[in-house]
Amino acid sequence: MTASSTPKHLLIVYHSKTGKNGRMADAVYRGVRHPDIQVESRYLRAADAGPDDLRWADAIVFGTPENFGYMSGALKDFFDRTFYEVEGQVDGLPYCLFVGAGNDGTGALTSIRRICNGYNFKEVTEPVVVVGELQDADLVRCEELGMTIAAGLEAGIF
Repeated sequence: MTASSTPKHLLIVYHSKTGKNGRMADAVYRGVRHPDIQVESRYLRAADAGPDDLRWADAIVFGTPENFGYMSGALKDFFDRTFYEVEGQVDGLPYCLFVGAGNDGTGALTSIRRICNGYNFKEVTEPVVVVGELQDADLVRCEELGMTIAAGLEAGIF
């Protein structure tokens, strides 16, 4: 990045109740903040994020637990609070996902993808889905997810 260039903006929006997704989000954020990657980031709980954060972002990472085979109510609330406010203003934003699942994560992935299609976002990486207990290897995968989207955004790939 040259001194005159403007860094890209990466938004992380997640929800965690039990702490599993919080740990996953922390790992994603570590990856985004890798010293060799120069992007600005906002790391927000779903309840604290809003339309201005989406307008600011050049890419987004969404994280949710799987609740009753669906995304968390808090992430759904974020989508409900922001959709019409940003409609037509965020088309084509790249995004990726991580899900902490007790089942298989399919319902959460499907529901988020359907909503992101409505925003006209573009999924750019495979999601990280962690079924059951969180292991160290899962945290590494989350960190790699953060590094991948941040580096791709910085390089202009996404």
